[in-house]
Amino acid sequence: MQAPEPDAAHQAAQEAAAARTADFLGRRQEQIAQRWADAALFRTVFTLSRDEAVEAGKAVVDALSTVAASRRLEDITAPGFLPVREQLQRMAASLARTGATAAQIADEVAALRGPVDALLRDEFEDPAGDEARQCALALALLMGTLRLVVMETALSSGQELIERQRQQLLEVATPVIQLWESVVAVPLIGTLDSARSQVVMENLLDAIVAQRARYAILDITGVPTVDSLVAQHLMKTVAAARLMGAECLVSGIRPAIAQTIVHLGIDLGTVVTHATLADALAYALRRQGVVVSSGTPGGAGPR
Repeated sequence: MQAPEPDAAHQAAQEAAAARTADFLGRRQEQIAQRWADAALFRTVFTLSRDEAVEAGKAVVDALSTVAASRRLEDITAPGFLPVREQLQRMAASLARTGATAAQIADEVAALRGPVDALLRDEFEDPAGDEARQCALALALLMGTLRLVVMETALSSGQELIERQRQQLLEVATPVIQLWESVVAVPLIGTLDSARSQVVMENLLDAIVAQRARYAILDITGVPTVDSLVAQHLMKTVAAARLMGAECLVSGIRPAIAQTIVHLGIDLGTVVTHATLADALAYALRRQGVVVSSGTPGGAGPR
């Protein structure tokens, strides 16, 4: 009988080691979870109940056993990790909130290997034998992959948090104010990019519907510069407001802004513009039949 080729024999040994490692993890799940419950990764997160930490540990061990059985020891996308990804994400996020860095979180995951290694050596009469070494290597690969999964979920969680905070800042930075019955305004401060323009448009349209506004004022007094892109965003917002049945005015056209608009050849001919927010409000009030006296403070006092 022909002996198997070296590569085939090596692959067969790896698969056998993965299978035995999966079996070991399944049989020693409780013991591993008990030891992990005292590890920093679990102890820091599950502070109220050790039993809760043990159950969490069991879930992770079960996932590792499933991944080992599938022979995908180095694949962070292995389906076996799916049941614990959310849990690992919560654990990583909890550690991050305590001030732990990414490197510290990775080190705490790596520290989980020690207790498992000790139990694995007890499985063999000769811990230094070839089969024991193969299983130890399989376990090392598996634990390394677990660390990568934790870091991936931690980074994903961090990106989601940053995006949520960014969206919240955009919404806070673009408030819609009701100035008068049927008149709303959005005071814009800072750069008007595409993302913020979308938030401005959505908030303004929602306010037009909620307040039944007939006039909407975009005040750009706090916008440092107006270029063709900013003008395009303004025109889109004006057009959207018109579709909702409101006339959209633009206020805050300073001399420097007016010169820039002319220099760039930007056509705002279809948009009603005013130098100040007070002028725009006075225009909206007059269009509704409210008499405005120029003698009151601010130049726009109905009587």
